[in-house]
Amino acid sequence: MTEPPPWPGTPPAHGAVVLREFTEADVRLALELGEDPYVPLIGSLPAKPTRREAEDWVRRQQSRHAEGRGFPFVIDVRGTGVGTIGLWLRKLSEGIGIVGYSVSPAHRRRGFASDALKAITGFAWTVPGVERIELYIEPWNRGSIRAAEKAGYRNAGLLPAHQEIGGTARDMLLYSRIA
Repeated sequence: MTEPPPWPGTPPAHGAVVLREFTEADVRLALELGEDPYVPLIGSLPAKPTRREAEDWVRRQQSRHAEGRGFPFVIDVRGTGVGTIGLWLRKLSEGIGIVGYSVSPAHRRRGFASDALKAITGFAWTVPGVERIELYIEPWNRGSIRAAEKAGYRNAGLLPAHQEIGGTARDMLLYSRIA
């Protein structure tokens, strides 16, 4: 395994949002996100997780950078974790960083996702090899589309049956930015 790119010395930030590492205190956030019917379908967090499952999920997030997978961040607003965002590097050899994000239902519609996207985008351009950032969004997800567009991402087209979500191949809109 090659050495992962370094963790940022200064936490990426934009607007009210600071992106920080996961801590044990983020078990609360994992429990909140696990109550959302959609969030568990798109990642490794179980639906309606037990405290132990939430703790295990936080530990997995804490190990992802050292494993070379990417940069998992908590979206933090004034000391409270309101969501997660990650820059994933599985396509780094192609010059591509992939961003995924989710905001707890109690904190949606406040601009936190777009601020987090702006923060992680600025950070992504400092990661050696990242020349393009991609987001995959289901066409029905208007909130995520608005956040991506507000953060300067452009719709690059529909990818039919591109991603399996909840056991079903789903169409995804590809949003991207180029350095």
